[in-house]
Amino acid sequence: MRLTILGGGGFRVPLVHGALLGDRAEGRIRQVTLYDTDPARLAAMARVLADQTAAAGLPDAPAVTATGDLDEALRGADFVFSAIRVGGLDGRAADERVALGLGVLGQETVGAGGIAYGLRTVPVARELARRIARTAPDAWVINFTNPAGLVTEAMAEELGDRVIGICDSPVGLGRRIARLLGVRPEEAWIDYVGLNHLGWVRGLRVRGRDELPRLLADTAALESFEEGRLFGADWLRSLGAIPNEYLHYYYFNRETVRAYQEAERTRGAFLRDQQAAFYAEAGRPALPPGAALAAWDRARAEREATYMAENREAAGAGEREESDLESGGYERVALALMRAIARDERTTLILNVRGRGILAPLDAAAVIEVPCLVDANGAHPVAVDPLPYHATGLVTAVKAVERAVLRAAASGSRADAVTAFALHPLVDSVAVARRLVDGYAAAHPGLAHLR
Repeated sequence: MRLTILGGGGFRVPLVHGALLGDRAEGRIRQVTLYDTDPARLAAMARVLADQTAAAGLPDAPAVTATGDLDEALRGADFVFSAIRVGGLDGRAADERVALGLGVLGQETVGAGGIAYGLRTVPVARELARRIARTAPDAWVINFTNPAGLVTEAMAEELGDRVIGICDSPVGLGRRIARLLGVRPEEAWIDYVGLNHLGWVRGLRVRGRDELPRLLADTAALESFEEGRLFGADWLRSLGAIPNEYLHYYYFNRETVRAYQEAERTRGAFLRDQQAAFYAEAGRPALPPGAALAAWDRARAEREATYMAENREAAGAGEREESDLESGGYERVALALMRAIARDERTTLILNVRGRGILAPLDAAAVIEVPCLVDANGAHPVAVDPLPYHATGLVTAVKAVERAVLRAAASGSRADAVTAFALHPLVDSVAVARRLVDGYAAAHPGLAHLR
Protein backbone atom coordinates (compact mmCIF):
# COMPACT_ATOMS: atom_id res chain seq x y z
CA MET A 1 0.00 0.00 0.00
CA ARG A 2 1.30 3.45 -0.90
CA LEU A 3 0.50 6.72 0.89
CA THR A 4 1.17 10.19 -0.52
CA ILE A 5 1.20 13.20 1.79
CA LEU A 6 0.56 16.55 0.12
CA GLY A 7 2.20 19.12 2.33
CA GLY A 8 4.79 16.53 3.27
CA GLY A 9 7.05 19.16 4.84
CA GLY A 10 4.32 20.09 7.33
CA PHE A 11 4.95 20.07 11.06
CA ARG A 12 2.44 17.33 11.97
CA VAL A 13 3.69 14.76 9.44
CA PRO A 14 5.73 12.87 12.12
CA LEU A 15 2.50 12.11 13.98
CA VAL A 16 1.21 10.23 10.94
CA HIS A 17 4.55 8.54 10.37
CA GLY A 18 4.69 7.44 14.01
CA ALA A 19 1.27 5.84 13.70
CA LEU A 20 2.38 3.99 10.55
CA LEU A 21 5.46 2.69 12.37
CA GLY A 22 3.17 1.24 15.03
CA ASP A 23 1.00 -0.59 12.50
CA ARG A 24 2.28 -4.16 12.16
CA ALA A 25 -0.79 -5.70 10.52
CA GLU A 26 -0.85 -7.36 7.13
CA GLY A 27 -1.61 -5.00 4.26
CA ARG A 28 -0.12 -1.97 6.01
CA ILE A 29 1.40 1.06 4.28
CA ARG A 30 4.79 0.10 2.84
CA GLN A 31 5.72 3.28 0.99
CA VAL A 32 5.25 6.93 1.96
CA THR A 33 5.82 9.74 -0.54
CA LEU A 34 6.18 13.29 0.78
CA TYR A 35 5.28 16.09 -1.60
CA ASP A 36 5.85 19.76 -0.86
CA THR A 37 6.54 22.96 -2.76
CA ASP A 38 9.15 24.03 -0.16
CA PRO A 39 12.37 21.98 -0.63
CA ALA A 40 13.92 23.11 2.68
CA ARG A 41 10.90 22.08 4.76
CA LEU A 42 10.69 18.81 2.84
CA ALA A 43 14.35 18.00 3.55
CA ALA A 44 14.00 18.87 7.24
CA MET A 45 10.92 16.69 7.64
CA ALA A 46 12.60 13.79 5.84
CA ARG A 47 15.34 14.02 8.50
CA VAL A 48 12.81 13.87 11.32
CA LEU A 49 11.16 10.79 9.80
CA ALA A 50 14.55 9.13 9.31
CA ASP A 51 15.26 9.70 13.01
CA GLN A 52 11.85 8.23 13.90
CA THR A 53 12.55 5.15 11.79
CA ALA A 54 15.98 4.67 13.36
CA ALA A 55 14.56 5.04 16.86
CA ALA A 56 11.86 2.46 16.11
CA GLY A 57 14.47 -0.07 15.01
CA LEU A 58 12.12 -1.77 12.57
CA PRO A 59 13.73 -3.57 9.63
CA ASP A 60 10.54 -3.37 7.57
CA ALA A 61 9.50 0.24 8.27
CA PRO A 62 7.73 2.05 5.43
CA ALA A 63 10.11 3.44 2.83
CA VAL A 64 9.98 7.25 2.72
CA THR A 65 10.72 9.30 -0.40
CA ALA A 66 10.36 13.04 -1.01
CA THR A 67 9.59 14.92 -4.21
CA GLY A 68 8.55 18.31 -5.52
CA ASP A 69 6.83 16.76 -8.56
CA LEU A 70 3.09 16.47 -7.91
CA ASP A 71 2.27 13.93 -10.61
CA GLU A 72 5.18 11.76 -9.53
CA ALA A 73 3.93 11.91 -5.96
CA LEU A 74 0.37 10.96 -6.91
CA ARG A 75 1.07 8.22 -9.43
CA GLY A 76 0.20 4.81 -7.97
CA ALA A 77 -1.03 6.14 -4.63
CA ASP A 78 -3.65 4.13 -2.75
CA PHE A 79 -4.25 6.92 -0.23
CA VAL A 80 -3.57 10.64 -0.48
CA PHE A 81 -3.42 12.88 2.58
CA SER A 82 -4.06 16.54 1.79
CA ALA A 83 -2.32 18.61 4.48
CA ILE A 84 -1.48 21.87 2.75
CA ARG A 85 -1.31 25.44 4.08
CA VAL A 86 -1.80 28.00 1.31
CA GLY A 87 0.11 31.14 2.25
CA GLY A 88 1.97 29.42 5.06
CA LEU A 89 2.02 30.69 8.61
CA ASP A 90 2.77 34.19 7.34
CA GLY A 91 -0.68 34.03 5.76
CA ARG A 92 -2.27 32.85 8.99
CA ALA A 93 -0.63 35.66 10.96
CA ALA A 94 -1.92 38.18 8.42
CA ASP A 95 -5.43 36.71 8.62
CA GLU A 96 -5.42 37.22 12.38
CA ARG A 97 -3.93 40.72 12.22
CA VAL A 98 -6.41 42.10 9.67
CA ALA A 99 -9.44 40.78 11.55
CA LEU A 100 -8.32 41.87 15.00
CA GLY A 101 -7.58 45.32 13.63
CA LEU A 102 -11.29 45.59 12.82
CA GLY A 103 -12.39 44.18 16.16
CA VAL A 104 -13.43 40.71 14.96
CA LEU A 105 -12.01 37.23 15.39
CA GLY A 106 -9.15 36.17 13.10
CA GLN A 107 -8.83 32.48 14.07
CA GLU A 108 -7.76 30.26 11.17
CA THR A 109 -10.97 28.21 10.94
CA VAL A 110 -13.56 30.38 12.71
CA GLY A 111 -14.90 33.76 11.66
CA ALA A 112 -13.10 36.20 9.39
CA GLY A 113 -9.74 34.42 9.54
CA GLY A 114 -11.31 31.12 8.50
CA ILE A 115 -13.08 32.79 5.58
CA ALA A 116 -9.85 34.43 4.36
CA TYR A 117 -8.00 31.13 4.68
CA GLY A 118 -10.79 29.37 2.80
CA LEU A 119 -10.75 31.91 -0.04
CA ARG A 120 -7.03 31.24 -0.52
CA THR A 121 -7.24 27.49 -0.08
CA VAL A 122 -10.36 26.40 -2.01
CA PRO A 123 -8.98 27.13 -5.52
CA VAL A 124 -5.82 25.17 -4.73
CA ALA A 125 -7.80 22.29 -3.17
CA ARG A 126 -10.06 22.09 -6.21
CA GLU A 127 -7.05 21.92 -8.54
CA LEU A 128 -5.45 19.23 -6.38
CA ALA A 129 -8.69 17.24 -6.50
CA ARG A 130 -8.70 17.47 -10.29
CA ARG A 131 -5.08 16.31 -10.45
CA ILE A 132 -5.80 13.39 -8.13
CA ALA A 133 -8.86 12.37 -10.18
CA ARG A 134 -6.73 12.41 -13.30
CA THR A 135 -3.48 10.87 -11.98
CA ALA A 136 -4.64 8.56 -9.16
CA PRO A 137 -8.35 7.93 -9.84
CA ASP A 138 -8.53 4.90 -7.52
CA ALA A 139 -6.97 6.68 -4.54
CA TRP A 140 -8.90 7.59 -1.42
CA VAL A 141 -8.25 11.15 -0.29
CA ILE A 142 -8.11 12.00 3.41
CA ASN A 143 -8.29 15.73 3.98
CA PHE A 144 -6.44 17.33 6.91
CA THR A 145 -6.38 20.80 5.36
CA ASN A 146 -8.23 23.52 7.26
CA PRO A 147 -10.93 24.74 7.23
CA ALA A 148 -11.50 20.98 7.05
CA GLY A 149 -15.25 20.85 6.37
CA LEU A 150 -15.14 23.59 3.76
CA VAL A 151 -12.10 22.16 1.96
CA THR A 152 -13.56 18.64 2.03
CA GLU A 153 -16.77 19.95 0.44
CA ALA A 154 -14.74 21.73 -2.25
CA MET A 155 -12.76 18.58 -3.06
CA ALA A 156 -15.93 16.47 -3.06
CA GLU A 157 -17.12 18.48 -6.08
CA GLU A 158 -14.43 16.60 -8.04
CA LEU A 159 -13.94 13.41 -6.01
CA GLY A 160 -17.39 12.66 -4.61
CA ASP A 161 -17.37 10.34 -1.61
CA ARG A 162 -13.73 9.34 -2.22
CA VAL A 163 -12.62 12.34 -0.15
CA ILE A 164 -13.11 12.19 3.62
CA GLY A 165 -12.18 14.92 6.08
CA ILE A 166 -10.79 14.23 9.53
CA CYS A 167 -10.22 16.33 12.65
CA ASP A 168 -8.79 15.51 16.05
CA SER A 169 -11.10 17.77 18.10
CA PRO A 170 -14.11 15.38 18.37
CA VAL A 171 -11.76 12.48 19.10
CA GLY A 172 -10.04 14.34 21.92
CA LEU A 173 -13.35 15.56 23.36
CA GLY A 174 -14.90 12.08 23.33
CA ARG A 175 -11.81 10.60 24.94
CA ARG A 176 -11.83 13.19 27.75
CA ILE A 177 -15.52 12.63 28.50
CA ALA A 178 -15.11 8.85 28.50
CA ARG A 179 -12.10 9.09 30.83
CA LEU A 180 -14.09 11.18 33.32
CA LEU A 181 -16.92 8.65 33.26
CA GLY A 182 -14.56 5.71 33.72
CA VAL A 183 -15.43 4.33 30.29
CA ARG A 184 -13.10 2.95 27.63
CA PRO A 185 -13.62 5.18 24.55
CA GLU A 186 -13.78 2.19 22.21
CA GLU A 187 -16.74 0.82 24.20
CA ALA A 188 -18.79 4.01 23.93
CA TRP A 189 -21.04 5.43 21.24
CA ILE A 190 -20.40 9.16 21.06
CA ASP A 191 -23.46 11.08 19.85
CA TYR A 192 -21.63 13.96 18.16
CA VAL A 193 -23.05 16.12 15.38
CA GLY A 194 -22.40 19.43 13.64
CA LEU A 195 -19.87 20.94 11.27
CA ASN A 196 -16.12 20.89 11.60
CA HIS A 197 -15.16 22.94 14.70
CA LEU A 198 -18.87 23.51 15.32
CA GLY A 199 -20.28 20.39 16.95
CA TRP A 200 -21.69 19.07 20.21
CA VAL A 201 -21.47 15.81 22.15
CA ARG A 202 -25.10 15.17 23.06
CA GLY A 203 -24.69 11.75 24.59
CA LEU A 204 -22.18 9.03 25.42
CA ARG A 205 -23.84 5.62 25.40
CA VAL A 206 -22.43 2.48 26.93
CA ARG A 207 -24.44 -0.73 26.47
CA GLY A 208 -27.48 1.35 25.53
CA ARG A 209 -27.32 3.69 28.54
CA ASP A 210 -26.54 7.40 28.13
CA GLU A 211 -23.86 8.29 30.68
CA LEU A 212 -23.60 11.99 29.82
CA PRO A 213 -26.33 13.13 32.29
CA ARG A 214 -24.19 11.67 35.08
CA LEU A 215 -21.32 13.95 34.06
CA LEU A 216 -23.54 17.02 33.63
CA ALA A 217 -24.84 16.58 37.18
CA ASP A 218 -21.32 16.52 38.67
CA THR A 219 -19.91 20.07 38.93
CA ALA A 220 -16.50 18.96 40.20
CA ALA A 221 -16.10 16.49 37.32
CA LEU A 222 -17.26 19.05 34.75
CA GLU A 223 -14.73 21.60 35.94
CA SER A 224 -11.88 19.10 35.92
CA PHE A 225 -11.35 18.88 32.16
CA GLU A 226 -10.56 21.23 29.27
CA GLU A 227 -14.06 21.99 27.95
CA GLY A 228 -15.54 22.21 31.43
CA ARG A 229 -13.03 24.85 32.44
CA LEU A 230 -13.50 26.75 29.16
CA PHE A 231 -17.31 26.88 29.20
CA GLY A 232 -18.17 26.49 32.88
CA ALA A 233 -20.39 23.85 34.45
CA ASP A 234 -23.52 26.04 34.49
CA TRP A 235 -23.37 26.75 30.75
CA LEU A 236 -22.78 23.09 29.88
CA ARG A 237 -25.83 22.13 31.94
CA SER A 238 -27.85 24.84 30.20
CA LEU A 239 -26.88 23.37 26.84
CA GLY A 240 -27.38 19.79 27.98
CA ALA A 241 -24.36 18.93 25.86
CA ILE A 242 -20.57 19.34 25.69
CA PRO A 243 -19.55 21.67 22.85
CA ASN A 244 -16.46 21.31 20.75
CA GLU A 245 -13.82 23.63 22.22
CA TYR A 246 -14.00 25.88 19.13
CA LEU A 247 -17.51 26.93 20.13
CA HIS A 248 -15.85 29.02 22.82
CA TYR A 249 -15.23 31.57 20.05
CA TYR A 250 -19.03 31.84 19.61
CA TYR A 251 -20.28 31.62 23.18
CA PHE A 252 -17.60 33.96 24.60
CA ASN A 253 -16.73 35.99 21.53
CA ARG A 254 -16.20 39.42 23.07
CA GLU A 255 -13.96 38.07 25.81
CA THR A 256 -11.93 36.00 23.36
CA VAL A 257 -11.44 38.84 20.87
CA ARG A 258 -10.27 41.09 23.70
CA ALA A 259 -7.79 38.45 24.90
CA TYR A 260 -6.44 38.00 21.36
CA GLN A 261 -6.09 41.76 20.92
CA GLU A 262 -4.17 42.05 24.17
CA ALA A 263 -1.88 39.08 23.49
CA GLU A 264 1.80 39.79 22.82
CA ARG A 265 1.57 37.72 19.62
CA THR A 266 -1.29 36.05 17.81
CA ARG A 267 -1.32 32.26 17.59
CA GLY A 268 -0.30 32.34 13.94
CA ALA A 269 2.62 34.67 14.65
CA PHE A 270 3.76 32.44 17.53
CA LEU A 271 3.65 29.31 15.36
CA ARG A 272 5.35 31.12 12.48
CA ASP A 273 8.29 32.10 14.67
CA GLN A 274 8.45 28.79 16.50
CA GLN A 275 8.38 26.70 13.36
CA ALA A 276 10.91 28.91 11.60
CA ALA A 277 13.31 28.15 14.45
CA PHE A 278 12.52 24.42 14.31
CA TYR A 279 13.02 24.11 10.54
CA ALA A 280 16.25 26.10 10.73
CA GLU A 281 17.56 23.74 13.42
CA ALA A 282 16.37 20.56 11.69
CA GLY A 283 17.89 21.77 8.41
CA ARG A 284 21.39 22.42 9.78
CA PRO A 285 24.13 20.51 7.94
CA ALA A 286 25.92 17.65 9.73
CA LEU A 287 23.13 17.30 12.30
CA PRO A 288 23.82 14.43 14.76
CA PRO A 289 21.54 11.38 14.53
CA GLY A 290 18.33 11.93 16.49
CA ALA A 291 18.76 15.71 16.75
CA ALA A 292 16.04 16.58 14.21
CA LEU A 293 13.50 14.38 16.01
CA ALA A 294 14.50 15.86 19.39
CA ALA A 295 13.98 19.39 18.03
CA TRP A 296 10.56 18.39 16.71
CA ASP A 297 9.56 16.84 20.04
CA ARG A 298 10.47 20.04 21.90
CA ALA A 299 8.55 22.22 19.45
CA ARG A 300 5.49 19.95 19.55
CA ALA A 301 5.40 19.97 23.36
CA GLU A 302 5.46 23.78 23.38
CA ARG A 303 2.83 23.92 20.67
CA GLU A 304 0.44 21.67 22.61
CA ALA A 305 1.00 23.49 25.91
CA THR A 306 0.09 26.88 24.40
CA TYR A 307 -2.93 25.66 22.38
CA MET A 308 -5.94 28.02 22.75
CA ALA A 309 -4.06 29.95 25.45
CA GLU A 310 -6.06 33.14 24.84
CA ASN A 311 -9.35 31.26 25.27
CA ARG A 312 -8.17 29.79 28.56
CA GLU A 313 -7.08 33.25 29.70
CA ALA A 314 -10.48 34.72 28.78
CA ALA A 315 -12.21 31.92 30.68
CA GLY A 316 -9.84 32.02 33.67
CA ALA A 317 -9.18 28.33 33.01
CA GLY A 318 -5.46 28.34 33.88
CA GLU A 319 -2.80 26.16 32.31
CA ARG A 320 -3.58 22.98 30.39
CA GLU A 321 -3.62 19.80 32.43
CA GLU A 322 -1.03 17.16 31.59
CA SER A 323 -3.81 14.82 30.40
CA ASP A 324 -4.90 17.48 27.89
CA LEU A 325 -1.43 17.73 26.32
CA GLU A 326 -1.78 14.36 24.63
CA SER A 327 -2.23 14.62 20.88
CA GLY A 328 -5.87 14.72 19.85
CA GLY A 329 -5.26 11.57 17.84
CA TYR A 330 -5.96 12.61 14.26
CA GLU A 331 -3.14 10.31 13.14
CA ARG A 332 -4.90 7.38 14.82
CA VAL A 333 -8.15 8.35 13.13
CA ALA A 334 -6.34 8.43 9.78
CA LEU A 335 -4.79 5.01 10.40
CA ALA A 336 -8.11 3.50 11.48
CA LEU A 337 -9.78 5.01 8.41
CA MET A 338 -7.18 3.57 6.03
CA ARG A 339 -7.34 0.15 7.68
CA ALA A 340 -11.14 0.08 7.47
CA ILE A 341 -11.11 0.92 3.76
CA ALA A 342 -8.08 -1.13 2.67
CA ARG A 343 -8.81 -4.23 4.75
CA ASP A 344 -12.56 -3.92 5.32
CA GLU A 345 -11.91 -3.69 9.08
CA ARG A 346 -15.24 -2.11 9.84
CA THR A 347 -15.24 0.61 12.45
CA THR A 348 -17.05 3.76 13.57
CA LEU A 349 -15.30 7.14 13.37
CA ILE A 350 -16.35 10.79 13.61
CA LEU A 351 -15.58 12.19 10.15
CA ASN A 352 -16.33 15.05 7.77
CA VAL A 353 -18.41 13.64 4.92
CA ARG A 354 -21.30 14.63 2.66
CA GLY A 355 -24.34 14.28 4.89
CA ARG A 356 -26.74 12.83 2.31
CA GLY A 357 -29.57 14.75 3.96
CA ILE A 358 -29.34 13.14 7.42
CA LEU A 359 -28.96 16.51 9.16
CA ALA A 360 -31.97 18.72 8.43
CA PRO A 361 -32.24 21.31 7.02
CA LEU A 362 -28.88 20.87 5.20
CA ASP A 363 -28.89 19.38 1.71
CA ALA A 364 -27.34 16.07 0.68
CA ALA A 365 -24.09 17.59 -0.60
CA ALA A 366 -23.36 19.52 2.61
CA VAL A 367 -20.29 18.17 4.41
CA ILE A 368 -21.02 17.61 8.09
CA GLU A 369 -19.09 16.10 11.03
CA VAL A 370 -20.84 13.00 12.40
CA PRO A 371 -20.21 9.39 13.38
CA CYS A 372 -19.73 7.22 10.31
CA LEU A 373 -19.61 3.50 9.71
CA VAL A 374 -16.48 2.83 7.63
CA ASP A 375 -15.80 -0.21 5.46
CA ALA A 376 -14.20 -1.05 2.13
CA ASN A 377 -16.76 1.15 0.36
CA GLY A 378 -15.88 4.27 2.34
CA ALA A 379 -17.54 6.26 5.12
CA HIS A 380 -21.30 6.13 5.63
CA PRO A 381 -22.84 8.78 7.92
CA VAL A 382 -25.12 7.44 10.60
CA ALA A 383 -28.61 8.89 11.03
CA VAL A 384 -28.70 11.50 13.80
CA ASP A 385 -31.42 13.19 15.81
CA PRO A 386 -32.20 16.81 14.88
CA LEU A 387 -30.22 19.54 16.56
CA PRO A 388 -31.99 21.97 18.93
CA TYR A 389 -32.92 25.33 17.39
CA HIS A 390 -29.95 27.25 18.80
CA ALA A 391 -27.50 24.76 17.30
CA THR A 392 -29.43 24.50 14.04
CA GLY A 393 -29.20 28.28 13.69
CA LEU A 394 -25.43 28.28 14.06
CA VAL A 395 -24.92 25.29 11.76
CA THR A 396 -27.10 26.65 8.98
CA ALA A 397 -25.59 30.14 9.24
CA VAL A 398 -22.03 28.82 9.01
CA LYS A 399 -22.93 26.43 6.18
CA ALA A 400 -24.35 29.43 4.29
CA VAL A 401 -21.00 31.16 4.81
CA GLU A 402 -19.13 28.11 3.51
CA ARG A 403 -21.29 28.04 0.40
CA ALA A 404 -20.61 31.75 -0.16
CA VAL A 405 -16.87 31.06 0.14
CA LEU A 406 -17.15 28.27 -2.44
CA ARG A 407 -18.97 30.64 -4.81
CA ALA A 408 -16.49 33.45 -4.26
CA ALA A 409 -13.51 31.16 -4.82
CA ALA A 410 -15.03 30.02 -8.12
CA SER A 411 -16.30 33.37 -9.36
CA GLY A 412 -13.58 35.69 -8.10
CA SER A 413 -16.42 38.07 -7.28
CA ARG A 414 -15.94 40.75 -4.65
CA ALA A 415 -19.69 40.71 -3.97
CA ASP A 416 -19.58 36.98 -3.21
CA ALA A 417 -16.61 37.49 -0.90
CA VAL A 418 -18.34 40.32 0.97
CA THR A 419 -21.40 38.09 1.35
CA ALA A 420 -19.30 35.33 2.91
CA PHE A 421 -17.92 37.68 5.56
CA ALA A 422 -21.17 39.56 6.17
CA LEU A 423 -23.20 36.38 6.77
CA HIS A 424 -20.90 35.02 9.45
CA PRO A 425 -22.36 35.24 12.98
CA LEU A 426 -19.07 36.67 14.31
CA VAL A 427 -18.92 39.50 11.74
CA ASP A 428 -21.70 41.83 12.81
CA SER A 429 -21.66 44.43 10.03
CA VAL A 430 -21.77 44.55 6.24
CA ALA A 431 -19.52 47.61 6.42
CA VAL A 432 -16.97 45.62 8.44
CA ALA A 433 -17.27 42.79 5.92
CA ARG A 434 -16.32 45.18 3.11
CA ARG A 435 -13.32 46.46 5.08
CA LEU A 436 -12.26 42.87 5.76
CA VAL A 437 -12.27 42.09 2.05
CA ASP A 438 -10.18 45.20 1.40
CA GLY A 439 -7.75 44.27 4.18
CA TYR A 440 -7.29 40.70 3.01
CA ALA A 441 -6.97 41.77 -0.64
CA ALA A 442 -4.13 44.08 0.43
CA ALA A 443 -2.47 41.43 2.61
CA HIS A 444 -2.59 38.49 0.18
CA PRO A 445 -1.50 38.84 -3.47
CA GLY A 446 -3.78 35.96 -4.44
CA LEU A 447 -6.84 37.93 -3.27
CA ALA A 448 -5.86 41.24 -4.87
CA HIS A 449 -8.61 40.82 -7.50
CA LEU A 450 -11.23 41.34 -4.75
CA ARG A 451 -10.34 45.02 -4.28
